[in-house]
Amino acid sequence: MGILRQVAEYLYIKKRDPNVPRDKYLKYMHGMNRLSILIFLIAIIIMIIKLVIIPLFR
Repeated sequence: MGILRQVAEYLYIKKRDPNVPRDKYLKYMHGMNRLSILIFLIAIIIMIIKLVIIPLFR
């Protein structure tokens, strides 16, 4: 499975494969991965705002 496909499944952009068995721990792991990806994207957006957008207005 490719990395981009996994990210799309974590963020509910792409449906997961129905043939793959899911247990409780796999569900927890996917939840933690989803949370870490969202925090990373928020941090990237904040860095872009601080480094690019704010200096343009000074």
